[in-house]
Amino acid sequence: MDGEGAGGTRDPWTAAGRVLEVACDESGSDGQNLVGGNTEVFAHASVALPVEAALECVGEIRRRIRSPAEEYKAGHLLREKHRAVLVWLLAEGGPVHGRAHVHLTEKAFLVVDRVVGLLSADPADAVALYRHGRDVFGDAAWREFLVASNALLRVGPGGTGDATGEAFFTAVDRLVRSAPGSGAAGILRRLAAARSRAEDYRARMRALPALFPVLNPLFPAVRHTAAHWSAGGRPVVLVHDRQNALTPGRIARIVQSARRDGIALEGLRLVDSRDDARVQIADFLAGAARKIASDELAGAGDPELTVRLRPYVGAESVWGDARSWARLAPTAENPGRSAEIDPGV
Repeated sequence: MDGEGAGGTRDPWTAAGRVLEVACDESGSDGQNLVGGNTEVFAHASVALPVEAALECVGEIRRRIRSPAEEYKAGHLLREKHRAVLVWLLAEGGPVHGRAHVHLTEKAFLVVDRVVGLLSADPADAVALYRHGRDVFGDAAWREFLVASNALLRVGPGGTGDATGEAFFTAVDRLVRSAPGSGAAGILRRLAAARSRAEDYRARMRALPALFPVLNPLFPAVRHTAAHWSAGGRPVVLVHDRQNALTPGRIARIVQSARRDGIALEGLRLVDSRDDARVQIADFLAGAARKIASDELAGAGDPELTVRLRPYVGAESVWGDARSWARLAPTAENPGRSAEIDPGV
């Protein structure tokens, strides 16, 4: 069951009654373009519903929305005129309550987390730098740093141009000189002192790119999803909407890595969402979660929808902004760092 063509059952539990099938989809994917992409948040949703229950849920959504569209997507539920349908879907006692999970990634924080992971010996530097950097250095300079960090970590095979990541260290130097006595500048000095690590990383990636690009949030989200549903050793199979990034080789490595680390992931297979109502529900949840979380991040959150989303948000989400995180998942003081499948950095 480790690959795209692996078989499965029509119920979330196999006939043997031991393996849980979990349907997954994502929203907000821009690959490794985390700073200049179309969205600031990536959401990966998963649901554990019997096929019959998922079909009934999709049917009820169709009945309530009454759109002639052949395939419903998250955008249908996000229209203001269908707000009541979204509230119903997320509500306590609703069709997915207690049967769904969302892993959120704040993309800009993932960039900072990854660059600190490469250049600093202290992972706590990522949260400290991210939460104070904008205020210390100003919006424009901080944005320049994020763009340079994204470019430093995003390396193609046989790459030319900025072979050593010079733009990143130029941006770091500019920030340090603008606020030399700040704690944020102290963190940046530590990053600059590890320049050789950045050069080694870029040379290594040009020669032999990592199987899992370090800036793509999909892969750690899949791993966290498997860990959530298999808590306590319960074996799971992930049924995921077709995604070009989930190649057979990557699927095999995800499963292998998860098992090695004690995550009971039995397999991952890809399906067309149009053929699986469970994946359609995951699509609804992922799209809604991305929009609700993005609005909170921008300071324009909808209190009712945020409260509805909160029970689904995973404590291991990759999130740096303290204010919005307190509203999205107040039970966890700090979200988790992004899991690595391969030692890409």
